[in-house]
Amino acid sequence: MELGDEEFRSAFAEKGQYVEFKTGLSRVKVQETVVAFSNADGGVVLVGVTDDGEVVGRQLDSGTEDSIHQIMRDVHDPGRYSIHEIAVDGQPITVLAVARREEGFAQVSNGVVRIRKGTRDEALFGAELQHFINARAATRYELTATRIPASEIEPGLASALAGAFEWGSQNTAERLAEHGFTADGHLTVAGALYLTSTPGDALGKAHVEVLRYGDDETVDYNRRVSIEGPLPRQLDDTMKLLEDELGSELVVLGARRYELPKLPPVVIREAVANAIAHRSYELNRTPVRISIRPSSVTIVSPGGLPEPVTVENIREASAPRNIEVIRALRHFGLAEDAGRGIDVIEDTMLEQMLDPPRFEDRRHEVVVTLPVRSAVAPDERAWIRELERRGTLGGPDPDVREATGLERVEARSLLARLVDDGSLVQIGQRRGTRYLKAG
Repeated sequence: MELGDEEFRSAFAEKGQYVEFKTGLSRVKVQETVVAFSNADGGVVLVGVTDDGEVVGRQLDSGTEDSIHQIMRDVHDPGRYSIHEIAVDGQPITVLAVARREEGFAQVSNGVVRIRKGTRDEALFGAELQHFINARAATRYELTATRIPASEIEPGLASALAGAFEWGSQNTAERLAEHGFTADGHLTVAGALYLTSTPGDALGKAHVEVLRYGDDETVDYNRRVSIEGPLPRQLDDTMKLLEDELGSELVVLGARRYELPKLPPVVIREAVANAIAHRSYELNRTPVRISIRPSSVTIVSPGGLPEPVTVENIREASAPRNIEVIRALRHFGLAEDAGRGIDVIEDTMLEQMLDPPRFEDRRHEVVVTLPVRSAVAPDERAWIRELERRGTLGGPDPDVREATGLERVEARSLLARLVDDGSLVQIGQRRGTRYLKAG
């Protein structure tokens, strides 16, 4: 966005309830303003502007962006935020927009709660702080008690959970209460998801529904499967179903056979684990819904992204909605460590030369689309895997011909195309030519 000086001064005449000027990125000062905006009605921090509104400039380069994400990570429970760049008469300014928290409240890294009042980021103490906390505190839904008595815990599932956490055989009841699986003699929402075979009896549609479509356009599915049970079983059964439905590509190169899954299993696991662990179980009339089409797999999870996560900062920000639910999945070895799931999905799709995943937050649901396609053909993907196995190839004769089984002219054409599209890197010329996988 480009603004003239007069336009800028008209839009941002001075600091106020919703506007703050910063010449740089002081960790403490920016934290205080972010928390104050988050606990009030939101606002924008203009980085590269003096207190009297003079533009001195701050470009949104990778260093600036990384610094802002680190500041936001240091804040306890910030609201949603986004980072943009605008230019004023050609001078760049970095804009940090902070939304009001809809649940709970934010704190600076030392625990102080601040709120925006005019141009000030005021700290709250005593009765004022207590009143604010009482008004804004949110109960974690996963820890609320259900109507299922703790006496109805299924022993086999309790043993499995105790084994995953390595509690041993002693004091299981106390451990379940400590970790939020029971409360007041009843199973909590988290407890119902792990300690009963039919969580839906208490939680509504707490299951996964898989729909298979014959093509990319039709609205009528030709297969529908409901996958129920405790969460580890839901995840295992859903993974098996998706892997069976998607299948793999069989490619033969010379004497070697390669089976290339349409989607890598680790991508399926993380996408489904995220959907069932981070969904809103308060939205109990909708299951996690997975649609399988020839060109993609789409996973729809009830509930929007938890604050402060947005589609734009989804790799940098982390805020699990159901802390105990996702922690238990990790103890079962069914999910990555905190904040790594999206990284694994995106990085694995890139490594496997598949089109990138797409994320969409519709506020009431999160949609993840995993394309089952690639700009690189299956035989070319297999050939690059052979290249990785060998470490490097000389080409196109004889190494490439041996690896691919292609004639010399075809091998030359293949190499040129893979270099052109960025899949391979060529080193050297003529007899000294070597090829490496890009990245």
